[in-house]
Amino acid sequence: MDKKYYTYIILTENNTLYCGYTDDVEKRFQAHLDGRGAKYTRINKPQKLVYQKEFSTKSEAMKEEYRIKKLSRKEKLKLFANQ
Repeated sequence: MDKKYYTYIILTENNTLYCGYTDDVEKRFQAHLDGRGAKYTRINKPQKLVYQKEFSTKSEAMKEEYRIKKLSRKEKLKLFANQ
């Protein structure tokens, strides 16, 4: 079985967005909830996972994360508004 990678966006309790990449979205989201995910999500508590996109390589997922991080908040909201 080929390993899959994901780019994801989390909505935080204070209505900010956090973007990252992983090979296991549920495990990574739980790490964020437990305060083990990232410094940003320790300060800005995760509320829910609002977006995820699957890729076949880590490189593709990282490139998508980089692309998303450069988007405006409005553009990021559009990514998951239609899910």
